Amino acid sequence: MVQTRSVEIDQAATPPLPESEIRVQLQRIQTSPEFDVPERARKFLSYVVEEAIAGRGDRIKAYSIAMEVFGRDSSFDAQSDPVVRIEAGRIRRALERYYLTAGQNDPILVTMPKGGYVPAFGRNDRGPFPEGSAQGKTEEHSEHWVGRWKSILLAASSILILAFSVLYSFLRTDELADAPINSADIVRAVPDVPRLIVLPFEDLSRTGGSDIVARGLTDKVIEQISKFKEIVVIAGHSPETSGQTPSSGDAMAARYALSGGVRLDGDKLRLATRLVKRDDGSVLWAESYSESLQVRSLLDLETNVARAVATALAHPYGVIFRADASKAANMPPDDWEAYQCTLAYYGYRADLNPQTHAAVQGCLKRAVERFPGYATAWALLSLTYIDQLRFRYRLDAPSPPPLDLAIGAARRAVELDPQNVRGLQAEMLAFFFRGDVETALKIGSRALATNPNDPELSAEYGIRLALSGEWTRGCALVAEAVGRNPGPLGYFETSLALCSYMQEDYGAAEQWIRAADVQSNPLYHFIVAAILGQLEKTEEVARERQWIEANAMGLLKNIRREVAMRIHRPEDQAHFLEGLEKAGLTVR
Repeated sequence: MVQTRSVEIDQAATPPLPESEIRVQLQRIQTSPEFDVPERARKFLSYVVEEAIAGRGDRIKAYSIAMEVFGRDSSFDAQSDPVVRIEAGRIRRALERYYLTAGQNDPILVTMPKGGYVPAFGRNDRGPFPEGSAQGKTEEHSEHWVGRWKSILLAASSILILAFSVLYSFLRTDELADAPINSADIVRAVPDVPRLIVLPFEDLSRTGGSDIVARGLTDKVIEQISKFKEIVVIAGHSPETSGQTPSSGDAMAARYALSGGVRLDGDKLRLATRLVKRDDGSVLWAESYSESLQVRSLLDLETNVARAVATALAHPYGVIFRADASKAANMPPDDWEAYQCTLAYYGYRADLNPQTHAAVQGCLKRAVERFPGYATAWALLSLTYIDQLRFRYRLDAPSPPPLDLAIGAARRAVELDPQNVRGLQAEMLAFFFRGDVETALKIGSRALATNPNDPELSAEYGIRLALSGEWTRGCALVAEAVGRNPGPLGYFETSLALCSYMQEDYGAAEQWIRAADVQSNPLYHFIVAAILGQLEKTEEVARERQWIEANAMGLLKNIRREVAMRIHRPEDQAHFLEGLEKAGLTVR
């Protein structure tokens, strides 16, 4: 989590700073990698700083910023178009991050106080100051104020928790994404997500080293499952009597229990596991694993088995997901709780239906309003905004651009939990569709290193690699993920169809696209059309062309732009457009 601090500057008590020093500080901020904002936010900050320096602070309004920075026309209405407010929130967070990292000792503070867009400038009491400056602080004086602030913060913490819980109920979702992270985000950070208690695996061999192996394997399974943020994993303790389980609050709240037995049999390590639903004792899943001790080191062996268990249980389409998913499916969207929203999202991913998309997005908005510290809900909300852009869902809705909303929600997810790979996945996609492919792939690589057990993530990262031009490596990653993914595969099978198409294996491409069942999704039909166009299947391609003209004219109006947004290299774009032209579609 990124810790933030608020800096208030009393302009009346602070002598005016030289314009040259302010401009130098602005340049220092703008060129720092720690000031991580899009180009238009940099333009925004430069504009308001220059206006303030020139003495035109009274003219800095949302209307003037919208026209001068964002190119809006005279019909701009700040009430219906919150683009300025959203970007200002992004700048405030980026400045806080900058002064906590690279700018800790900078001589000048630049802030944008809430309630307006006029920047404030002041001396940084942590930075270097001229000898004898009134701004300098002695170490004793600093310690005195640190002590006072600690007391104030401790006394105010309970008040803040209550105040922010009320405040969040009134804020819109996009404003929540812009709000600094604080103690309210920690309170009730997640809803009633599944809790899994992992009991120590039993040593069935009872030989000299088998107990160590059983304990090591238990620890590895807990470690690998904890990489999935959709559930909470709890380390259990050996029951003192048969049938008893730990009695701590977390353990008692666990809906599921994982147990197992480890046996060393010659050169084989065998693990038998089972997942039990604790309220009725029913066995939901049981599996046995066998690994040769001669093939790899014991540590690698334990990791390999633990990853297989973690993927089977904790993946979004794994055993626990399937056990819980029916509850959401049998409830109307208005009755979904926050956790059911996440289940509903993965259900939507099965067929990418635009009608389902609207209901799921609305549910996730309500989830983050109620649980602003629920990083997974922020991540999934970001992914729905990305789908709104890439699948052209409801782009005429009166709201900020979906990509802006996606970036804001993804960043909030990662700020809340830097290890949440769904948040990193959303951030990767947001940067990809913004055109910053290099940054997107770096984020994807970091996410995969964080949790290599998640086929949903690894397939999405593989697709981004492929679309950026690394077809061999990327498509291999998608194919490997499809082999491990127990859930709906239509989206990834469509990706493998595109992989085969780009490798000019149109027969394999047709087989993959026939297997995919995402016919509600418009991009599916464009890929079908390109494949059939290359195969010269006239009658079938005519049906696809008719579907596209009836249901996806928004994509067809500027198909070159749409293809370029998804496929990075010009030669790959030309190859795909060639198939569409052969299908009889007009390529503009």
